[in-house]
Parts: sequence; structure tokens; C-alpha cells
Amino acid sequence: MSETRVFLLPDLGEGLTEAELVSWHVSVGDSISVDQPIAEVETAKSTVEVPSPYAGIVAELHGRPGETLDVGKPLISVVEPVSSVEPVETKPVETSEPETEPVETELGDPLVEPLETKPVETKEAETYREEEKAGSGNVLIGYGTPGGHGVARRTRARKESVAVVEPEVSTSSTTEDDLTLLRTRVPGKLGAVISPLVRRMAREHGVDLGELPGSGEGGLIMRKDVEAAILPQTLQARPGNPAVVAPTPSNNVEAPEGGVDARTGLIISSRTPVKGVRKAVAANMARSRSEIPEATVWVDVDATALVELRQELKAGGSAPGLLAFIARFVTAGLRKYPELNTRIETASDGSQEIVSFDGINLGIAAQTDRGLVVPSVRSAEKLTARELDAEIRRLTDVARQGKGTPTQLGSGTFTLNNYGVFGVDGSAAIINHPEVAILGVGRIIDKPWVVNGELAVRKVTELTLTFDHRICDGGVAAGFLRLVADAIENPTSLLADI
Repeated sequence: MSETRVFLLPDLGEGLTEAELVSWHVSVGDSISVDQPIAEVETAKSTVEVPSPYAGIVAELHGRPGETLDVGKPLISVVEPVSSVEPVETKPVETSEPETEPVETELGDPLVEPLETKPVETKEAETYREEEKAGSGNVLIGYGTPGGHGVARRTRARKESVAVVEPEVSTSSTTEDDLTLLRTRVPGKLGAVISPLVRRMAREHGVDLGELPGSGEGGLIMRKDVEAAILPQTLQARPGNPAVVAPTPSNNVEAPEGGVDARTGLIISSRTPVKGVRKAVAANMARSRSEIPEATVWVDVDATALVELRQELKAGGSAPGLLAFIARFVTAGLRKYPELNTRIETASDGSQEIVSFDGINLGIAAQTDRGLVVPSVRSAEKLTARELDAEIRRLTDVARQGKGTPTQLGSGTFTLNNYGVFGVDGSAAIINHPEVAILGVGRIIDKPWVVNGELAVRKVTELTLTFDHRICDGGVAAGFLRLVADAIENPTSLLADI
């Protein structure tokens, strides 16, 4: 006799609802121990290793590398033998796997798309939940801590059960148009009409699926089949081409691998899913633009004195980077203008309040292979320029390795963005929600500058401050920007402690 335990993907912190499976560290049949890393997953915040709360033999891996898994869904099934002399019986637990119907990918291969089903409660599943409550002692966020809070937190509402008929059509989600479209199929071939995406595309472009042969296995209608049928309509609709006759599936001419875009008529070269860090950045930036009435002010600054100061320090040994000096000036500015180091919170009744902080967590925008991330230097106002330089370098290195924790990547109160490294002078940056301001620094280049009434060549940069106009007016923003600019032009006034 043996018991099968199913480990659900835990909440990995900050309410994240999904994670991409990067790689498995174990295979089916492997013997694993408690807290042994079993998989590496990538969230919108970082890449982490997930340890197992159970010991035993791996019975099933619920996912393939590259797949996006929902929090609370099965990750791995582990068989725990009751006795070492008894054979291992890999009887899988009913893990409420949903009914599925194939969905076509960009390459024309069918995948599996779940229909909306209600998980079936089983004795084994209930036993698993009770065992999971006991905890493994592992300290990964979301599960395994002593005292029971081990069950993965539900982050999505349970969906209503549906009746499944032949063919597999969800009567609760299929529209009347979809049902009408399905009825046009020849009896016995209803299964050739696949995903709602294909049905919707056909309906929107007037393609009769009942007359459309499928290029997939067993006559399965793929996305490219519908796109190929749409192509003749697109060509004929162009001005000056009323008599164009384009190839159709009935001519046995295959459509391009990537399909044809219905709006532009161009061949689609590729499709890239928006996920991971890119998905999180997109959502955050869209929310920032939709919620924050932002305004931007900027100023050109003579950074010659700062550049010369750093060269002098470097000649005597080591010196902080220019960004660390500017970070030091920013913390001084935020202490004088604390309005820019706050956050707006909206209550359920619609009322708003400004939240102020006793301290500054300075976010440093860093470009990585995974996208733009913002690790933050905690209590930055307490650090010298040299200490800021060391911490900025450490955090950006961690972020570029994809090892930043949710706390490191999501705790900032103000962001400093050095886009000058990309060779540009200025940018109207988008505020990193829920912060209320972001300061951008352009490249430092030689420019003509008037010094004491005479024209000279100086090291000039541009500072750009984007701020939330709900928090303050232009006077506060300009005062902060001018303080930072003056410190760059006369750095010794604020760098007595370096």
C-alpha cells in the first residue's frame, strides 16, 4: 500500500497568481526528500526554486518547462510507500484536472485548453489537505510553515460546474452563435471545430466552418485554415483589385506558417506571449498611466564639478559611481520635499489618503535580459555615497541574475532612472506605481555653456522629474529638482561624508 500526495503550486509572495515553469530538478521515478528543490519557476518578480514538502517517489510532473501554472494548481505528485517491503503503487489522486479541448498554437500544433469545470472532491484530496496543514518546516512564502497555513491560498474564485456533452462544449460558456455554428457541421465531424478562438475568428469574418476542410490530424480545423480562408476576402476587398482570385484551401494551397493578419493583410512572422516580468511591467505601466495625473519638469545641469570631483577621488584610490552621487543628492531632496516620497491609497468607499514614510527606499531602474526591474536600496537616506554605490551594484547584479526577491523588487518609495547609459538625453518616464515620482538622468556630454559671462565647453546632463499632480503642485516638484541640480553643480556642499 502507498499514499499519493499532490503538491499544489504555492503563493510565492505579494499575491502573485501565476508562475512560469522554467525547469524541473527531478524526474518521474526519482526519490526525493522533504525540502529538496524540485523545480525552478519564474514569477513576475524573480526566479525561485520550489522545494517539496513531501518525501517519496515522484509519480507525476504536472507541467512542462515553458508553461505558465496557476497558483493552487497541481505541481507534482509524490508517492510515499507505507512500508519499504511493499511495492510502490502509483495510483494518482483525482486532482480535479479539467475537461479539455485542443487549442491550436502558432505552429499549428494542438495544445490543451481547459474547459470550465468544478474540481471533484475525493477522499485522497481531502487527506492531502490535512497532511499539508501539518507543514514541512520549509520557509518559502505561501506554504510549509509550522502551524498549518500550508494550503495554497486560493487567488481565483471557484468556477461553476458545467455539463459536458458530445462534442465537448461548455453549455455555460458557449454562446448561441457558437452553438448555431457547431450545428452547421456534418454529423460525425463536430469534433473538427476546435477552440472558441477559431470559432470566433470564423464568425467575425463570415467563414463557414461546415465547408472548410481541416489540415490537422483527423480533419482538425486549425487557426491557419481559417486565416487561409480569410485571405481571399482581404485581397478582394482592396481598392483596384476587384477581380483578384486568391488560393483557398480547396485549391490545396497551404497558408503561410504564421498566418495572415486580417487587419493589415500582412503575413504574421511570429507571436510572442506576454508573460513573466514583461507582463508585470505592462500591467504596472498601464495602471500608472490610467490612474495617475502626471506632470513633467526638466532642467539642464552643468555636471563638470561632479565629474572632476570623482576623477580626483579615483586618482587617490577608488570612487563611487556618478549614479551613487546623484542618489545621495536625491535622498537629500526627498528629506526636504517629503511629498515626493509618499503613496496614495484608495479605500473601498472611494476615499483617498496620502501615506507618508519614515525613511526612503530608493528604487534603481535596471535593464535586464528579463525586462525592466526596479530593485530598491532600503533606508537609503542613512547611507553615504560609497555605501550607496556598493548597494546599487549589489542589487542590480542580483536583479540581472533574476534572483531578486519580491521585497527587493517591490518595496521602493521613489525611483531613480539612469537612461543616459542608453545614449539618450531625456525621457518623460512613467511613474512606477504606486510611487508618486520618478527622476530620470540623461547622458553627460560636452556642450557649450556660459560660465561667468563667457562661452565654455562643459559636461552637461538633463534631469527629468515626472510626478503625481495629486500629491503636489509644480512648486514642490521644481524645488526638489532644483535642489538636486544645484548639488550636482556644487557637489561638495552635500558630500562632506562622501
